[in-house]
Amino acid sequence: MAQHIELNADARSQVGKGAARATRRQGRIPAVIYGDSKDPVSISLDPKELNRELSRPGFFSTLIDISVDGAKSLVLCRELQLHPVTDRPRHADFLRVTDRTRINVDVPVAFENEEECPGLRAGGVLNIVRHTVEFKCRAGAIPSEIIIDLSGHEIGDSIHISEIKLPDGVTPVIDDRDFTIATIAAPTVVEAVEESEAAEAADEEAEGAGEDGDSED
Repeated sequence: MAQHIELNADARSQVGKGAARATRRQGRIPAVIYGDSKDPVSISLDPKELNRELSRPGFFSTLIDISVDGAKSLVLCRELQLHPVTDRPRHADFLRVTDRTRINVDVPVAFENEEECPGLRAGGVLNIVRHTVEFKCRAGAIPSEIIIDLSGHEIGDSIHISEIKLPDGVTPVIDDRDFTIATIAAPTVVEAVEESEAAEAADEEAEGAGEDGDSED
């Protein structure tokens, strides 16, 4: 069962850039609800309420019940415009869906059993290639996250999408190759620092030997 959150909204009678600016001056965020062969509905949102939900993981893969004047719409957020300097939300687009609507959605990737991963215990580094994966599924069956079990993985291992057990009806949008989600990489940064320090020590020793030789002459 897909997760649901609730947002309250006010209807907006005016549309366009001027009306959106006026909405923001009033301290609210302009938005629109569209899709499902119905007319678009212009709304405004409380920024505190929206920011609270945005701070939680998986906002764009979470179903939202938006209440406008007592009428509820089941939606997914498909676009969120942010201020280029402050990163505050400026406008949101919400798509109407039903539980059975087939949709493409980005789902967050989570990892478990790091303490049982031999590669990490040996000093390896988890290199996350994809923090989210795009899937096709019903809106009512969107997984909150995809869990990857790290137990048993060694340094040099790659974790591919084919290794992940997915819920029924959830399939990756990229279906023509077995793409990588993460790898267990060797601690190259640590090795590079150690090699650099060793090289510097060798240079210092060589310079010291040269100075000793000059003094004997």
